[in-house]
Amino acid sequence: MDSIYKLKFPIGEFEAPDTITSTDIENWIEDVESFPKRLEDIVSDLNATELNYKYRPEGWTIKQVVHHCADSHMNSLIRFKLALTEDSPTIRPYFEDRFAELPDSLEEDLSAVLLLLKGLHAKLTAVMRNLSEEDLKKEYIHPEHGQKFKLEEVVGTYAWHSNHHLAHVKQALRLKY
Repeated sequence: MDSIYKLKFPIGEFEAPDTITSTDIENWIEDVESFPKRLEDIVSDLNATELNYKYRPEGWTIKQVVHHCADSHMNSLIRFKLALTEDSPTIRPYFEDRFAELPDSLEEDLSAVLLLLKGLHAKLTAVMRNLSEEDLKKEYIHPEHGQKFKLEEVVGTYAWHSNHHLAHVKQALRLKY
């Protein structure tokens, strides 16, 4: 179990600090902002065999991880905007595993999804960098978890998510499942 957990969560699970500081927010935003470039640097020259490596048995392939990041972070941008324009909205979850099996997530040409991630993260970063102290306290309700998430924590969650999946790609290239 311990080794499966380590394969699934190579950087551990996200744990928000008890007190989130402006330095935390800034560091997290920098991680979100730099993610597309860091990912592209790793995957842009991979061949079809390498793009089909998995980060763990029964895990996603590298190409599915890249496509998942675009799907997830698109949802993130919408969730931020909903929280900023509505009073504690309930967001809509989606079936990540089913999305990962759709034809677009099986594409080996990653040029379009990498371009999408660049634009998406530019927009997401612009939203994050302009959050006021009041905005950071705004929240949305995630029905799968039955709880509210403040935007200050969500910034950290998506920084972690970016680094988590970057670690998956590196792990897949190292382990070659």
